[in-house]
Amino acid sequence: MENTNPTLNTLQEAMRYFSDADTCLSYLVPIRWPDGITCPHCGSKEYAFISTRKIWRCKGNTCKKQFSVKIGTVMEDSPLGLDKWLCGIWLIANAKNGISSYEVHRSLGITQKSAWFLLHRIRLAMQFGFTAKLKGEVEVDETYIGGKARNMHKKKRDEKIGNNTGTVGKAIVIGVLERGGEVRTKVIADNKKKTVQGEVRANVEAGAFVATDALKSYEGLGVDYVHEAVDHATEYVRGACHTNGLENYWSLLKRCIKGTYVSVEPFHLFRYLDEQAFRYNQRKHPNGDKKNDGERFVDVVGGIAGKRLTYKKLTGTGDEKPVSPPQL
Repeated sequence: MENTNPTLNTLQEAMRYFSDADTCLSYLVPIRWPDGITCPHCGSKEYAFISTRKIWRCKGNTCKKQFSVKIGTVMEDSPLGLDKWLCGIWLIANAKNGISSYEVHRSLGITQKSAWFLLHRIRLAMQFGFTAKLKGEVEVDETYIGGKARNMHKKKRDEKIGNNTGTVGKAIVIGVLERGGEVRTKVIADNKKKTVQGEVRANVEAGAFVATDALKSYEGLGVDYVHEAVDHATEYVRGACHTNGLENYWSLLKRCIKGTYVSVEPFHLFRYLDEQAFRYNQRKHPNGDKKNDGERFVDVVGGIAGKRLTYKKLTGTGDEKPVSPPQL
């Protein structure tokens, strides 16, 4: 099926275009089914369109089931209209510092709870798997995310960290950045050598130049890589050895978390990492030209199929448990 969707460049254009339900459906169909509409239940290409309900009925010999454009996507079973979904995707895809569920709730006219669930499902659409390993010049660094001890209530501080300070009680995030390329981040259990070096070897091609800080856990990478470390106690740059690219990325991530989301539960943190990594990795075309808002929006919409997140999985209620963080 040929995709004849128009090019949208601004939020105003998107809101006008997606204000009509039929237009929203026409926009999503070639993205959801690029090879033509197919029954998600049996794979049949024989169907009838029920225009009053904007759904299809399979005409296969044994199926006869009904399906909508939402089925098999992050939007499945959502009562929200396609207009709200598409405008919500535009908002989060292009908000450099993130967008809170309360702001989406006010902007789209839905409840805050629905906005929170919607945003997490869009973050799942922003989650892209990686196949090729990073190469060339690569930076590796870790950061710690969590509230400052001095800002906690004494009772909560005693429960979480006791008399400890610094990084105790915080989530550890490792980042791997290919200079001039993409970034990959992941929540890790600890910063021990086995954990840290395991992530490096899983994501960086052997023989690449790897720059890190002076953390002892990185010692030994020289066996597989051209490894150099910079001690931030005395210097930040020594020739090509620095982690300034990742330090800048951490500042963007923490500005998003501290300034917009304020409080992020550790078991949801990987979703916010996916969001920030998506915006960073999709900021440019392969030729180096900058992407505009409409192009980033198309990237997110292109990732909605084949993924699903239920409210029970998201919150860990009932018999289901929260989805574990994906591998880098």
